[in-house]
Amino acid sequence: MSGKQKKNLVRILIAAALTGGMHFVPVSGVVRFLIYLGIYLFIGYDILRKAFLGIRNRQPLDENLLMSVATVGAFALALYRGTGDYTEAIAVMLFYQIGEWFQSYAVGKSRRNITELMNIAPDTANIENENGQIEPVDPEDVDVGAVIVVQPGERVPIDGVILSGSSSLDTSALTGESMPRDVREGDEILSGCINQSGVLRVRTTKAFGESTASRVMEMIEDASSRKSRSENFISRFARVYTPAVVYAALALGILPPLILLILGRDAAWGVWIYRALTFLVISCPCALVVSIPLSFFAGIGGAGRQGILIKGSNYLEALSETSTAVFDKTGTLTKGVFQVTDVHPEGMSAEELLLLCAQAERYSVHPIAVSLREACPSDHGEYTVEDVRETAGHGVTARVNGKTVTVGNGRHLKQAGVGSAPDREIETAGTILHAAVDGRYAGYLVISDVIKPNSVQTIRELKRIGLETVMLTGDGKAAADAVAGKLGISHVYSELLPQDKVSRVEKLMAERGDGKGKVAFVGDGLNDAPVLARADVGIAMGAMGSDAAIEAADLVLMDDDPMKLVTAVRIARKCMRIVKENTWGAILIKLACLLLGALGITNMWAAIFADVGVMVLAVLNAIRCLFIGPARPGGK
Repeated sequence: MSGKQKKNLVRILIAAALTGGMHFVPVSGVVRFLIYLGIYLFIGYDILRKAFLGIRNRQPLDENLLMSVATVGAFALALYRGTGDYTEAIAVMLFYQIGEWFQSYAVGKSRRNITELMNIAPDTANIENENGQIEPVDPEDVDVGAVIVVQPGERVPIDGVILSGSSSLDTSALTGESMPRDVREGDEILSGCINQSGVLRVRTTKAFGESTASRVMEMIEDASSRKSRSENFISRFARVYTPAVVYAALALGILPPLILLILGRDAAWGVWIYRALTFLVISCPCALVVSIPLSFFAGIGGAGRQGILIKGSNYLEALSETSTAVFDKTGTLTKGVFQVTDVHPEGMSAEELLLLCAQAERYSVHPIAVSLREACPSDHGEYTVEDVRETAGHGVTARVNGKTVTVGNGRHLKQAGVGSAPDREIETAGTILHAAVDGRYAGYLVISDVIKPNSVQTIRELKRIGLETVMLTGDGKAAADAVAGKLGISHVYSELLPQDKVSRVEKLMAERGDGKGKVAFVGDGLNDAPVLARADVGIAMGAMGSDAAIEAADLVLMDDDPMKLVTAVRIARKCMRIVKENTWGAILIKLACLLLGALGITNMWAAIFADVGVMVLAVLNAIRCLFIGPARPGGK
């Protein structure tokens, strides 16, 4: 609770105690009026001030003016009737202040959650100078390529590469995951993570303003400026609603007495003015004006706690309407890490074929070469590798212990003079790597991408909550169909170039059209920027530190777990359910109370109690968005 909230709470309690105590104080006349007026000004001075400033700035028609007119009018009526009962005006202002305090507390709680997310960049960086000494400096003053030192317990201030040291990193501020990540020399390290153990020397690779933590904070700050259709509706509604109820209240206070006078009856001015004032109190659109933006604010904050960054409430609303999830394959549903899944030797053992291929690819940095070396057992004696010739995109030829070993695709082996064996039809999912030793065909290996652990469950959960799934990939048809079959994806399109993916997404969007749901595209954020930008909702997954992802996507899932998408959809749908509940609930209750007030069935006490009650319920409903947990299999 902030200092201002504590101060207002104390003021409310004092005003309530003084008002209650006046029932036991035997004073009357002017003294009684002045005491009650003092209590009224004590509890309502800020509302009266805001109303005055609104009039001065020519923006008078807000809830402060409505409340001020209603309570001052109640005071005037008590004087006019000579009852000496001024408690109604004070009680109305008191109830209103209680509602305002409750709203302030709820908004403050939501804002604190957002602030915690944004508090991921430290104020200082420890830079290593030319003498090897450590100096704390402003992170904005650290140049790219400088060496910084991150002590245990400190946040990493700037993205970089570890020069020395090893540690465990708490990445929860970025990913929402509590599992530490182990890092060592040569690993990338992102700003916003907390160094948990060892001292790290890091060479910075980005400026502070371009680092991950700064980009994340900037995105969260900008989210509030992108309003949803629901928020825009409330803004338009308030602009029409407020003057309408003011004129309706004037008509209610003036027209019926005039009609009664014309008919020769008692005008009962006091009765109708009281009803008009009650009508004004009831009409305050607090529940709508406060709870709808708060619902989206809380939804964005709740998503951020799960490592899901949403650029605005308009994208949250669009995600809730998504009916089709389109996935890139490599790096999104699969790890993008190749593994040797099968070895088919001819004329030698599988182990020998794998060893020769791995040695031939010893100096290559291609992902397939890396997978060969990782699959090969480490301790197999000394190998001499020389005369290495690599043809980009095709394969490698090298002399391994005096043998000429050729590894690559069929075209590469043909160019090396190997016979027709590589032309055989091989029905398998994955990349086929042929091999020859001293000009004779020696067999082939199958290299396949690895499906992420939660990908199957993600597709199952998306289907369960009503989303159609589509996969787009540049891979061949056999590999694409095999992965889609394992995952249970409804539709798969293979052998696509980046521009083909955009065309396919545009076609899906045209097929759905208006009212049939939005199309979301989920990619790894590195080479999918065009299609991320074109989809109704672009979602970059596993995009920590990826500039392309943060720029092009509407949502960023900060780690590699595809189940985060299910969590994002659940948060978006629940947030929109709460927005609709608050919108229609507040409007219907408000209209009912206005009717009762106009008919004189309810008094001002009941009116303000109903108004504050509806606002409190709407605010409580809205902050539920903060507490949506991660998706679980079979969860709602």
